[in-house]
Amino acid sequence: KIDLVTIASTANAVDFGNLTLLRNQLAACSNQTRGIWAGGDGPSSISDVMDYVTIASTGDAVDFGNLITATEQIEGCSSSVRGLFGGGSAPGATNTIQFITISTTGNAQDFGDLIAARTFFSSCSNSTRGLFAGGFLNPGDTNTIDFVTIQSTGNAQDFGDLTVARRNGRAACSSPTRGIF
Repeated sequence: KIDLVTIASTANAVDFGNLTLLRNQLAACSNQTRGIWAGGDGPSSISDVMDYVTIASTGDAVDFGNLITATEQIEGCSSSVRGLFGGGSAPGATNTIQFITISTTGNAQDFGDLIAARTFFSSCSNSTRGLFAGGFLNPGDTNTIDFVTIQSTGNAQDFGDLTVARRNGRAACSSPTRGIF
């Protein structure tokens, strides 16, 4: 199920449509036109599926393309042009960052690598930077925050640290100037 709320008014969610495949532990990113979901754990296996919707109209998601590798516990962030999907489990922890061009459909491409392979973390972005924070870094939780410049490809760099090591945050939000984990 995909739910819809109108941010400018308070009300309960309504049905938007459905993803193409039942799954959890997936990532999402968007711009003002499209919303995209990637990867996840399906009923029988880890998924490489990417779905998209046009945000302005309700309806079921359609196929966008595929991730480089089937991945669950993945995180996503975006600018208005590019979507990034990083880390996760494929099925072991991975440090891979993949990218797509949101306005076109197609398969993900290699962007670079996170500083370390991890799962169960959070991500957020503004139009320039994508941040990946916290998570499970075998053998324990981490407080590391990585950053990438979304418009160019390359490996993540150290941004700083969360106040404590944590995992399963999986929810972050951001404005053009602040990211909150």
